[in-house]
Amino acid sequence: MPHNRWALGNVLMTRGVIRVISIVVPVFNEAESLESLIQEIDAVASSESLAVEIIVVDDGSRDGSWEVIAQAAQRDHRIRGIRFRKNFGKASALDAGFRLARGHFVMTLDGDLQDDPREIPRFLKKMEEGFDVVSGWKKIRHDPLNKIIPSRVFNWLVRMTTGLTLHDFNCGMKCYRQEVLREVHLYGGMHRFVPVLAAARGFHIGEIAISHRPRKYGKTKYGSKRLLKGLLDLITVLFLTGYGHRPQHLLGGVGLVSFLLGGLGMLSLAIQWVISRMIPGIPVLHVSETALLYYSLGGLLIGGQMLSLGLIAEMLAAQSSRGAARYSITEQTDSVEPGDSAATAKIPAVEEQSHEA
Repeated sequence: MPHNRWALGNVLMTRGVIRVISIVVPVFNEAESLESLIQEIDAVASSESLAVEIIVVDDGSRDGSWEVIAQAAQRDHRIRGIRFRKNFGKASALDAGFRLARGHFVMTLDGDLQDDPREIPRFLKKMEEGFDVVSGWKKIRHDPLNKIIPSRVFNWLVRMTTGLTLHDFNCGMKCYRQEVLREVHLYGGMHRFVPVLAAARGFHIGEIAISHRPRKYGKTKYGSKRLLKGLLDLITVLFLTGYGHRPQHLLGGVGLVSFLLGGLGMLSLAIQWVISRMIPGIPVLHVSETALLYYSLGGLLIGGQMLSLGLIAEMLAAQSSRGAARYSITEQTDSVEPGDSAATAKIPAVEEQSHEA
């Protein structure tokens, strides 16, 4: 790869500004494939005349991946490396790369050579149609069945629960506008849910079918636990996107229903006990021997706990939301003095931005 060179030419331009593409590659024990991947990315950048930077994040590899990254960075200033002390997971690796990325567009792809860098121009072309996130779809997969079947089950569940009709949430090849990454933050296993989180903020999500190649080196990093972890993360995402800023609406709602059912059960027992005492011939009701008493007490206790938990969550949400907007602005006009009707005739639009309150 040539040293100290930006691939410039017919790059994406907006209002005379060169659109730089940041390519973030998280790796974990991928030393054998890294050099080939970098060469493929460079070939695409050269043939398409793209201005690129390549950010490779070593997520605690123990196979010499960092040495390959460091040597590549010495040869070409477009390559930037990050090394973790231990394996923190793909979401953390992507988050570190996103923080370092300077490009207007940010591409992600895995470091195992299964994602084809020749698909990058197609992602950028799709982004030009007005999308904020474009996700890849491995329509024809070259993976073992023990990886394909859980993935399809997981994707179906996410589509059904979130309403976002992407085919492949797990695909590592995606393209984002920088504005998206300023508003969506990663932790845990949230990397596969970035399109869902972005859609909840009002961003436009697209998808393209991409070429998927067989694994050439190493072995897959995903095991049978992936589906279970994904389901737990899905529950978290559903809560964050639906009730993240109003947790009392969910927790308090459950608490009120539980409290109401428990109260109705206790009221029913009280009425039955009074009737059994007042009307001759009816056996006296021994409340402590009825199952309804314990169900009702359980409902009252759970209801009180859920209401209290909802109040605490509401206070935490209010505290954490200070200084951070719950909304996302795509455009705004310049400020106009009240009563200045002439100034409102033609007001130039400003650059797209995210508003921080």
